[in-house]
Amino acid sequence: MDALLRVDVFQHIDTWVFDLDNTLYPSDSDLWPKIDARITLFLGHLFGLDGMSARALQKYYYQRYGTTLRGLMLEHSVSAEDYLAFTHDIDRSSLEPNLLLAAALAALPGRKLILTNGSREHALRTATALGLHTMFDDIFDIVAADFVPKPEASTYQRFFDRHDVDPGRAVMFEDIARNLIVPHERGMTTALVVPKPGQMDHRDSFEIEGDAPHVDFVTSDLEAFLADIIAKMGGGEGGS
Repeated sequence: MDALLRVDVFQHIDTWVFDLDNTLYPSDSDLWPKIDARITLFLGHLFGLDGMSARALQKYYYQRYGTTLRGLMLEHSVSAEDYLAFTHDIDRSSLEPNLLLAAALAALPGRKLILTNGSREHALRTATALGLHTMFDDIFDIVAADFVPKPEASTYQRFFDRHDVDPGRAVMFEDIARNLIVPHERGMTTALVVPKPGQMDHRDSFEIEGDAPHVDFVTSDLEAFLADIIAKMGGGEGGS
């Protein structure tokens, strides 16, 4: 893991890839807890479970299949459309436009893409609330991934093929370190976005890693990290 920003690491990058949840918005935002609670509620309604039992089942599916949705699809043939519509039906009014991040994204040379295990609609609504929706060229969501979530290798390959991404000329920003294993193996530069000191961390315990060989950079301030890259590259070329 390299804590120092070297301009040569990013000079060749032409595709900037970002996870959505807990990456493009702060880790202490109430957005992910709202989604998490909706997932629990969905399972409770579906199976007639109390809150604790629904929560336990939710986490079982998440750890085994990568997303609760995939577990429900494989084991119970649950409609992905119904699930995504219900779990992402949340109030995003707590999010505020992030002008610093918008400016940094606009200044990065090359394409900017979102790669998320959530839905395209959720990504669009969230990016809009953050004032970032015009910064990205496209969104690769769980539907585009054929409902196979990160960190599965096939999902990244599908993403690379869909958007003609050369991994050796791309960087990925992500809040869960295991989701950077395959990108690193394929030649992407990788950056882990972690909570600022004292910030709430909504990741599950098994998602939190220390130093890892597949993580090139770690930052708790995405806006400042990108601004530093732009400054070291001489101001960036702009465009989105």
